[in-house]
Amino acid sequence: MSFRTVLPPSARVSGFLDRRARTDIFGAGGRRGWFGALLAVIWLAYLATPVLQLWRQHDQPSAVAATVALAGYGVLIVVALAGLRGTDPRDPASPPAADRRVWPVLAAMVPCAAVLVVVVGAAAVPAVLYIAIVAVLRLPARASGWVCMAVVLAILLPALAVPRLAGVPVYVAFLPVFIWAVRQIGQRGARLTQLARRQQAELAVAGERNRVARDVHDILGHSLTVITVKTELAQRLMDLDADRAKAELADVERLAREALTGVRDTVGGLREVTLRGELANARSALTAADIAADLPDPARLPAGNHELFGWVLREAVTNVVRHSAARRCAVTVTPTRIEVTDDGRGLRAAAAGSGLAGLRERTRAAGGTLTLSEPAGGGVRVAVTVPG
Repeated sequence: MSFRTVLPPSARVSGFLDRRARTDIFGAGGRRGWFGALLAVIWLAYLATPVLQLWRQHDQPSAVAATVALAGYGVLIVVALAGLRGTDPRDPASPPAADRRVWPVLAAMVPCAAVLVVVVGAAAVPAVLYIAIVAVLRLPARASGWVCMAVVLAILLPALAVPRLAGVPVYVAFLPVFIWAVRQIGQRGARLTQLARRQQAELAVAGERNRVARDVHDILGHSLTVITVKTELAQRLMDLDADRAKAELADVERLAREALTGVRDTVGGLREVTLRGELANARSALTAADIAADLPDPARLPAGNHELFGWVLREAVTNVVRHSAARRCAVTVTPTRIEVTDDGRGLRAAAAGSGLAGLRERTRAAGGTLTLSEPAGGGVRVAVTVPG
């Protein structure tokens, strides 16, 4: 069996850029960081007009300083938003760790912003907000809060003390606090949502166990009650009507065998893994976790290695529910292949599921091949192929 990662051709270019920048933003959606950085730089282009005005006025020192500061500021924003690791609001297990490279980037952004404000004037003050934005997106709550407060003071105090900056609206100074508060509310909400999804999945499993317990209780409760009554009757009839007593005892034996068969069927559903049964369990778990499930019809499954495919589906769906933070999961089955695809965080999140090692051993024992890959739109594809 081989274990390899295969990226579709449509994802090679963006995947190359992400690897070069070591992008790990928003889980599997790292390319969103590039999109956000592009939008930020486009918005920053509003400063091009006052900078060009300096060149038209032949103020060479000021024009050169403003141009260099603006270009450097834009590069630093791209590096911060597209090249540094961000916090993941969907992981409730532990607080996110800050990427240490954020601090040098923030330190370099400060002089660039200062030069723009000094040379360009009040028009450049809103650009200082990018320091707070980078801190909010790339630092934990407490550290980003201190940076936002520093940005508030850096905007408010000069605006009050320097006549040249008096035209800056006061509310601009308090925008970093607003941005920080909105981010924290969003992160806490996302973590609570993820925690709720996991708890719902666990409740779904507990509900299935309770269903089995109820089935066993109903089977044994009814059967044992009837067996007890018929046994007592047979004992009383033993000396009075031997033939009827034998008939009652035969009925007791039949009931006992039926009860034993019912218990074996119920317990066997827990021990024996079938693709048909795992499809039902997968739909229940994915629905409980608020993940859209695109599953094949159990009544139209093709002939194949359904026991192994059942194990694949069970482990893959477990990883999707526990680790992926996905919104959609799709399953396709052919006689020799099963694929489970999600749109979650990607291969790094899939590696968090240690059950893949056991699945690898099962696939190897069956002579199959396990392939783990990232679809073009992000997420993980788990595929197992067996000989035809």
